[in-house]
Amino acid sequence: MLERLKCMLIKEFIQVFRNPKMRAVVLVMPLVQTLVFGYAVTTDVNHVPTAVYDQSQTPDSRNLIDKFGHSGYFDIKTYLTNDQQINELLNYGKVATIIRIPPDYSQKIAAGQKAPVQIIVDGTDSNTAGVVLSYSSRIVGDSATLLLQQQSDGTRNVSVGINLETRAWFNENLTSRNFYVPGVIAILVMLVTLLLTSMAVVREKEVGTMEQIIVTPISSFEFILGKTMPSIMIGFTNVAFITLIGVLWFNIPVRGSLLLLFLATTLFLMTTIGIGLFISTVSKTQQQAMMSTFFFYFPAVLLSGFMFPIANMPDIVQFFTYLNPLRYFLIIIRGIFLKGIGITVLWPQLAALLALGSAVLFAAVRRFRKNLA
Repeated sequence: MLERLKCMLIKEFIQVFRNPKMRAVVLVMPLVQTLVFGYAVTTDVNHVPTAVYDQSQTPDSRNLIDKFGHSGYFDIKTYLTNDQQINELLNYGKVATIIRIPPDYSQKIAAGQKAPVQIIVDGTDSNTAGVVLSYSSRIVGDSATLLLQQQSDGTRNVSVGINLETRAWFNENLTSRNFYVPGVIAILVMLVTLLLTSMAVVREKEVGTMEQIIVTPISSFEFILGKTMPSIMIGFTNVAFITLIGVLWFNIPVRGSLLLLFLATTLFLMTTIGIGLFISTVSKTQQQAMMSTFFFYFPAVLLSGFMFPIANMPDIVQFFTYLNPLRYFLIIIRGIFLKGIGITVLWPQLAALLALGSAVLFAAVRRFRKNLA
């Protein structure tokens, strides 16, 4: 048995790595996607190009502008002199935010009245616009509190107000990279193992070697094990590789157990390999298998919580996410990386992966045996 498995493994690795496209999928894609999600895909809003229309021209207004400029969120690009320039800058996309301070800004502050400040934001990207408005409100609020706390010849009253202190747990700097990069492990492992296993059986059918395999002494169990072992080994290699990149290159913490991470990966691989084998047994050609793989893969990513919160989805859609193994694996990975939680918290997700993996593997094996006979 071991000799037959050894021959199957050698054969499968040769088939995988002699194909240039498969080499790119296995070796290049994990690195590229990790770098893309680490650098390019981010929801952080920093260095927003900003213009200022300061009609007050007072120390108070300049103090407010300095707070925007030194916040790290806004880059002051230009100063305006009239209202017509506002439309021009926003229409051509030269700035994304305009701060408009009215002429009576300082006088109203001195009189203890509310001094309005207009923040004009390009709302084309609603998410970015919302974050910019939130940053602006916080900076203006902090500046107003400081102005009220100052005393200037008795013209301003001291206001103690409320001191609000906030703290974010697990991702202290609210860096989106720390949220996305661990998720890349899950989506890459799913994609690579699905592609490899979905074409494992159908490849033999298409090239006409299935009949030769049937008449050999190899059993069904040995054949399936020989077909899936390379995918399992490549899956674990991808997990280790992306974890190293995340920790050493992007400084993403791993607060939990690596042993638990690889245990969860084993259960997750049961589901992806089972789904890939099932696709391979029902497909007639490799092209059909690849199309079926992507037909399953893209909805699985969209319904996993990788990019969009599941809680925001309609109830009927949320129901279908419970059948998605990627949903559970993402919770496990982010919990291990960022929260450092263990099996006492993650056991429901592990149990769900075990149940899904057992079910799809059983269905794939039953289907394969039917075809083999």
